[in-house]
Amino acid sequence: MSALADAKKTTKGVAAQLLDSVNKLESNMKTNLERAMKENDRVYLMRVPAAGSLGALPAASLVKPTSLAEVLDASKERLFSSLVPDGSMKALSKYTEMVDNSIRTQAEKLQQASEITRVRLKEMDLPDSILSLEGNITLPMDLKEDVEAVQISGGPAGLESELQQLRDLSRVNQELLVQTEELLQKEANEDAQFRTQFGSRWTRPQSSTLTKNIQDRLNLFASNLKRAADSDSLIERGVKENYSLMSILDKRPIESALPSISRPIMSLDGNEDAIVGALKQSLRQLESLGAQRAGLEDMLKEMKRKDDILPKLMVGVGSHDDLFKKEIAKYDPICADIADNIVAQEQLLLQIQAQNEQFAAVFNLEDYKAARERCYKQIAAAVVKYQEFKKNINEGLNFYVTLQEAIGKIKQQCSDFIMTRNIQCREMMEDVQRKLPGFRFSSSSRSSMQRNAASVPPDESSPSPPPPHAQAPYASPPGVDSRHGYSQPEARPAYSQPYPPSYGATPQQPTYGAQHPGQYQPPPGHDCGQPAYPGWRGPYPYYNAPQPQQSVPCPQAPYNATGAYPPHQSNYYRPQ
Repeated sequence: MSALADAKKTTKGVAAQLLDSVNKLESNMKTNLERAMKENDRVYLMRVPAAGSLGALPAASLVKPTSLAEVLDASKERLFSSLVPDGSMKALSKYTEMVDNSIRTQAEKLQQASEITRVRLKEMDLPDSILSLEGNITLPMDLKEDVEAVQISGGPAGLESELQQLRDLSRVNQELLVQTEELLQKEANEDAQFRTQFGSRWTRPQSSTLTKNIQDRLNLFASNLKRAADSDSLIERGVKENYSLMSILDKRPIESALPSISRPIMSLDGNEDAIVGALKQSLRQLESLGAQRAGLEDMLKEMKRKDDILPKLMVGVGSHDDLFKKEIAKYDPICADIADNIVAQEQLLLQIQAQNEQFAAVFNLEDYKAARERCYKQIAAAVVKYQEFKKNINEGLNFYVTLQEAIGKIKQQCSDFIMTRNIQCREMMEDVQRKLPGFRFSSSSRSSMQRNAASVPPDESSPSPPPPHAQAPYASPPGVDSRHGYSQPEARPAYSQPYPPSYGATPQQPTYGAQHPGQYQPPPGHDCGQPAYPGWRGPYPYYNAPQPQQSVPCPQAPYNATGAYPPHQSNYYRPQ
C-alpha cells in the first residue's frame, strides 16, 4: 500500500486506464486488509509483526530457459523411419493376404464344428433331458415371453374384473338411455294434454313430429345395447367354458406346469446313476472342447496382430517366397491343434449319442417328450384363447365408452329441445289468454298452467291427440310453419346427426360387420356408413368411408367376440 501511495504521486500525465487500475488495486488491498484484521481479532488472535521486520519477497520463475543447441539436436530423430520401399510394401501386402486366408479357413472350421455340436445336441434333446431330470425345466423362449405378457396383464383370473367393468358400463348406458327417453315422453305427455284442452287454439307442432328422428336414434341405441348384452353373454360364457384351459397360465412359475422325467419305479441292475453320471461327464468334456476352440481362435488373431515381417522384407532382396513359407509355418501348431479338437469332438459326439440312447431307454424318454409337447400345445392354446377374450373385452369397453358419450350428447340435445318447447308453451299460453277474454294463467310453474288449462273447454272441432309413442330427433318436418319461437335456433346442434357403431352379437358364431337374423335392417336408400357421432373417427375403415349424406343414418353391425379388434382408444378402461 505504501508503494501504491508513492506511485500515485507520479500519476500526472499518465493514461486514465492505468490510473483506474491503480485505484482498483488499492481498493482491493484495503478490503482484504480490513477482512484479515477482523478475522484475526475475532478468531485467530495472532501477533502481527511489523512490516519492516519482514523480508523482501523473492522473484518468481515463470519460464524455464532451454539452450539453442539442445533444441536443434537431431541425432535422436529417425527422420525417414516411415518410408518403405515400394517392393517391400508389395511383398508385405502379399504376405498379409496369405496369413488372412489361413486364419479365415481355420475360423470357418471352428465355426462349423460349433454348429455341428449345437445341431447334434438339439436332435438328442440334450442337455434339456438332464436338466428336466434334475428339476430345471424351461419353456421355449417365444412361448415363455407370451406367458409372461399374459401374467403381467392379469392372467385368466383378472378377466372377471374386466367382465364386471363391461356389466357396469352396460348398466350406465342403459340408465342414461332410459333417462333420455323419459325426458322426451314427459314433454310429449304435457304437449298432448295441452292439445286436448285447447284443441285448434293450440297451434304449435306436435312433439311426436319434432322428435321423430331423435326417438329413432334412441331406439337404435337401445337395439345396439341389446345386441351388446348378447355379445357380453357370449364372452362370459366363453370365458367360463375355457377357464379350465386358461387356468394353466395362472401358475407361477409357469415351469411348474410342465412334466418332468421321473426315475423308473423298479430297477433291475440299479445303474441309473452311473448312466446319468457318464452322460454328464461326456457333456462336460464337449463343453471343454468348445472353450478350447474359442481359445484357439483368439490365439490366431493375437499371433496375426504381433506378426511384423517388414524389417526382414526391407533387408532381403529378390524373391521372398522362402521367407513367406518360413513365416507362415509359425501358424502350423495352432492349425494342428484345431484339427485335433475337431477330431476329438466327432469321437465324443458318437460316444454321447450311445450314452443318450441308453439314458432314453432307462428313463422312458419318449413318453416324457410326448407329454411335454402336449403341455406346450396346451399352454400355446391357452395363450391364444386368452388373447382372444382380452381383445373382445377391450372392444366391448371401447364400444360402451363411445356409446355413453354419444347418448350423453343426445340427452343434452333433448334438454335443449325441452327448454325451447317450454318457451313456446309460455308464448302459446299468452296467445290463448289474449284470445279468451277474462281467462288468466299463472306463470309461477308448469303445474299451475296445467290446472288453469284444465278449466278451458276442449274444442270439438280439433282432432284428438295421437297416443304416446316412440319419440325422436328434434327437427322441423316439411310443411310445418317456421314461425318465430317455434323453429329450432340456428346455434343449436342438429339432432339428425349419426350415432355410434352398434355392439352386439348373436349366440351363434358371429362375424364382425355381418347382418344376423333379428338384427336391424336399414330402410332402402339410407346411409349406413356415417361416423359414430360428429368428430368421432372409428377404428375401422367402414366407419370413416365417404358416403352420401342422408337425413336418417342407419346402425352399424354389432361387434363380435372373435373378430379383429382395434387398440383401446379411451381413458375409461385400463388393463389391470
